[in-house]
Amino acid sequence: MDRRAFLGAAGFTIVKPERVRGTQMNSAVRLALFGCGGRGTGVAGSFIANTGAVVTALGDLFEAQLARAKDRLDTASAKASKPAIDRAQLFAGPDSLERVLGSNAVDAVIIATPPYFHPEQLAKAVASGKHVYCEKPVAVDVAGCREVIETGRKAQGRLSLAIGFQLRHAPPYVQIRERIRRGDLGALVCGLSHYYAGAIRRPEWPNASPQERRVRNWIHDKVLSGDIFVEQNIHLVDLNNWLLDGLPLSAQGTCGRRGRRDQGDCSSHYNVTFTYPNDVHVTVTSTQFIEGEWDVAVRLFGEEGNAELRYDAPVRITGKRPWDAPGVGKPEKTETAAAVTGAFKGAIEDADAEKERHWIESITSGRFINEAAQGAESTLSAILGRTAAYTGRTLTYEEVARSSEKWDAGLDVRRL
Repeated sequence: MDRRAFLGAAGFTIVKPERVRGTQMNSAVRLALFGCGGRGTGVAGSFIANTGAVVTALGDLFEAQLARAKDRLDTASAKASKPAIDRAQLFAGPDSLERVLGSNAVDAVIIATPPYFHPEQLAKAVASGKHVYCEKPVAVDVAGCREVIETGRKAQGRLSLAIGFQLRHAPPYVQIRERIRRGDLGALVCGLSHYYAGAIRRPEWPNASPQERRVRNWIHDKVLSGDIFVEQNIHLVDLNNWLLDGLPLSAQGTCGRRGRRDQGDCSSHYNVTFTYPNDVHVTVTSTQFIEGEWDVAVRLFGEEGNAELRYDAPVRITGKRPWDAPGVGKPEKTETAAAVTGAFKGAIEDADAEKERHWIESITSGRFINEAAQGAESTLSAILGRTAAYTGRTLTYEEVARSSEKWDAGLDVRRL
């Protein structure tokens, strides 16, 4: 699949209000959360706090996850004067997604499961007629990206399909992008991005089977997560694509596992340099093993100025046209446990809420959004960087997009 095929699936469609799924135009959108881990529960809680939506159903492979999520979300709902989740709408086991999607109490579903499962689960959600908010990345391989593009085509004009690249909605980032686009940096020359993350600790699950342990600790599993460049660093790749208004032409890089102590097979670090149109080189470096605070930033360098976008602060331009994002002060540090679930402080603190409001409003207004293509493009861009690092070769976007790459986890969740 070439770039035109990916781009061709993108779109924004306005439909008549009476076609909006739900009871009435102004009624609350009823959400199901599928995948009740830390990130999924955090996102669902943010929807409760920041939108008019209500969470009415939960689904997960593991029953214990449902109880923890229900307690947390019922507390959030009570604070927002919204109803608790009916216990009849808790679905566990290998068929839990089908039961969630078959519920008459659900208009839309949040998918927050291991990325390996996203293409299949997204397709099922769209086939059932539910609006979808799917966490990033949309897939772990090229075949999965193709499947997501096809699912996006099927959803076009019928359903609202959002992908969890919330940083595009952080108000300071939106403001600085407008300034970059109008030329405040002059001609762009190069960029540097880094995502330095601490080790993500997980239980050992001594009584679990090896396959169950893989699923529970999927963040340490290369095939289930996509490795750290596709699962974690994709936020930087997506930001660079957005800020530069394009996709990378090629990439070269290195990676390794040295320094990790967990039982998985994910890399500990990456160093990847992308070449964008107009010979703009952007280097993305990352870790997921260090001790200490998380540190994430994107920098772009132009002939007349430099832009800096940090997760915390500052968000600013220096050079001929200096600018500082208003109201972005240095926050308290973000602890690792909070960062893993996306609960960052500082410049991106409102990103989730803004993204969530945008999606809910698209449903209630009937102006459906379709981010399948954009999500697949950013995922494929990250896969390009990962593959270049694995092979030690300079690879083009086109040859990766045309490849037959398909990863097989060798899992049968029905037997867990």
